[in-house]
Amino acid sequence: MSTTNTKQQMSETHLLGLLLALVGGFLDAYTYICRGHVFANAQTGNLVLLGVYLTNGDWSKAFHYFMPVLAFVLGILICEMIQSCLKWKQSFHWRQAVVFLEFMILVISGFLPLGPSNAAVNIMVSFVCALQVEAFRKMNGNTFATTMCTGNLRSATENLYLYTKTRNRKLLRNSLQYYNVILFFILGAAVGGFLTLRLGKEAVWISCVGLVAVFFAMFRKAE
Repeated sequence: MSTTNTKQQMSETHLLGLLLALVGGFLDAYTYICRGHVFANAQTGNLVLLGVYLTNGDWSKAFHYFMPVLAFVLGILICEMIQSCLKWKQSFHWRQAVVFLEFMILVISGFLPLGPSNAAVNIMVSFVCALQVEAFRKMNGNTFATTMCTGNLRSATENLYLYTKTRNRKLLRNSLQYYNVILFFILGAAVGGFLTLRLGKEAVWISCVGLVAVFFAMFRKAE
């Protein structure tokens, strides 16, 4: 909800949630297909592998998986700093600054060559996903994520179950919106996979189209 009145912010609408889920799915497919078979959006796998390689004493590989985690933490901190500095701007929403930063980082990553630069690109994408997941945490008042689906799947199914018990149509709407976000994440992954196989490293620039749409949509007021 808006911090100044009861009207909803455009950044918390279902429409922007779907656009950002497209971008999140696209980036996961992109990093997996052409940047070393890595899912850079969520950090659970990196933390598990970090622990495994620390146990084995393989410090080089442990460091390899530590860097995306560190980039994710840094992304959260930078996002909070942007919010603190720009939260009270009237003409320019602080989330637009976050989206613009995401856009610039992804544009740069598309220029980096395959192979030696894969680790750097995965770190950059982890940073981008941290910015996005921290800046866009609400959809119509409900907590959600645009770069991973586990929490969304839990919330969707929980709301669906509660609807069958209470027949509260708001719960059904919540459930369907969560499932929509998951479907758009899958759609983004499908499009990302298709385009990455054909365009290679430059395919990441296509995901920037979604960010541009999000950036300009936030100039509009939510219905």
